[in-house]
Amino acid sequence: MLSRSVHSTVDARPEIASSWMRSQLSGLDCDTTPKLDRIDVASDGCLRRAAAPVLDRVCREFDGAPLVFVLADHDARILDIRHASPAVRDAVDWMGIEPGIRLAEDEVGTNAVGTVLEARQPLLVHGPEHFMSAFHDFSCFGQPIIHPITRRLEGVLDVGGGAGEDHRYFAPIAQRLVGEIEDRLALSTPVAQRNLLAAFHSAARRKERPVMVLGEGMVLATPAALDLLDPADHAAVRASADTACTTAVTNRLTLESGREVEFTCTPVDGGNGVLVDFATARTSPKPQPRTSVEEWPLLVFGESGTGRTTEAVRAAGPGGAIVDAADVVHTGEQAWAVGLGRQLEHDGAVVIIENVDFLTDSMATLVARLIRGTRHVVLTSTSADDDAAIHPSLVGLCAARRELAPLRRRRHEIPGLARRMLAEEAVTSDLRLTSTTLQVLAAHPWPGNLAELRRVVHALARTRSAGDIIPTDLPAPYREVGTPLSPIRHAEREVIVAAIEAAGGNKLKAAQSLGVSRSTLYNRLRVLKIA
Repeated sequence: MLSRSVHSTVDARPEIASSWMRSQLSGLDCDTTPKLDRIDVASDGCLRRAAAPVLDRVCREFDGAPLVFVLADHDARILDIRHASPAVRDAVDWMGIEPGIRLAEDEVGTNAVGTVLEARQPLLVHGPEHFMSAFHDFSCFGQPIIHPITRRLEGVLDVGGGAGEDHRYFAPIAQRLVGEIEDRLALSTPVAQRNLLAAFHSAARRKERPVMVLGEGMVLATPAALDLLDPADHAAVRASADTACTTAVTNRLTLESGREVEFTCTPVDGGNGVLVDFATARTSPKPQPRTSVEEWPLLVFGESGTGRTTEAVRAAGPGGAIVDAADVVHTGEQAWAVGLGRQLEHDGAVVIIENVDFLTDSMATLVARLIRGTRHVVLTSTSADDDAAIHPSLVGLCAARRELAPLRRRRHEIPGLARRMLAEEAVTSDLRLTSTTLQVLAAHPWPGNLAELRRVVHALARTRSAGDIIPTDLPAPYREVGTPLSPIRHAEREVIVAAIEAAGGNKLKAAQSLGVSRSTLYNRLRVLKIA
């Protein structure tokens, strides 16, 4: 009998000697009874479904032969056992080997399941080559099962029998059966998933190129991409990928490491997913936004909460005066116009006129007359396209415009914005948003934009002083999001929301503009969870 002591491993095959050494380092005793803990295993897993017909047939083919066929998953957990003869079944049952048992090398030592997974190579373990003496009466050959599409190690098929049996035919049997199982795995892979994998493998041929594929229930990444991205960066990348609905989208992102990258998200044809291709990371400082405009007046527009005032003040520079059109209601039109005229009389000072969409037609005409010929003026409003929101007399005077996109159109920025806001709001630096929390935040539509995000982060900073912020720490309405929409569904949602907004909330008019019936529109509202 072969010895399993450290000093006798020189007499064993190299692969067996290495396995014995690992078994001993795991603290196993070769003469003890193996501890076999059983758990229930799913009966509908893809590997088990692919293998079941193959195992059914081989048992009929070898009916009465002293053989046992063991199917295990990538974690060495037994999914299925088939016996070709009652004698073998009784022997296996006596040992306690059954579905749900884990045969990992660190739990039961050298065997044709756990050791095959450890080495990722086919292996024959003959009788006493098993580390534990409890298995010495069996010889087994394990063949790894590699998914032909994903190239992932799915599990192992172990063909075994008594130690006195001729084990030379174990290998060809196992190899033939595994080939059939792998073929069935390939056929059962959805077409969309195959397309995603094909796109990934094609892009990954470029060595050292950081590439990812993001699909429903699938994330693939090259080693270079894994090295480049911090876990917190994944939320920003996924948020950007969600915006690549029908065409490629290119964004720049400052990573947690401080490196700046440019990456392109391209929809994969027929794959319901996105290929993310990173350009070479840069360390050059991000160009600073301009603090002045070449031509005046300037119009800054965007939805509520997008930071119109902040952008207007930045553009105006130091010393800018703010006049809010919303104050007309309190001060009266005449008093407000007089105050504006006085501000415009100051030479060199930039005047910011906020919320010009609140002005009546007559007041807008008056303001247009006052600022005509006055260069240093910044106007802010909610929209530059809706004539009912911004008066044409004011829009026509503006020589430059800056649009502030809503957060839902720049989701990739939400993780970075949330981290910066938390750094500003938190009393200490011991508070951190986890990657999962950032993904939850990035998935929200944020109708209140930056202002709403700021309120949420402020609430977190007030309730927590240190540690990781997980999704359950978020305010109740923000803790969970639904299943992420596919790029096509995301685009459909954006079109419907825009149509409803353009129709002033009138869903009948929105349906007419979209060319669908009202019942169809209401059905899509329910499916896409549009309030």
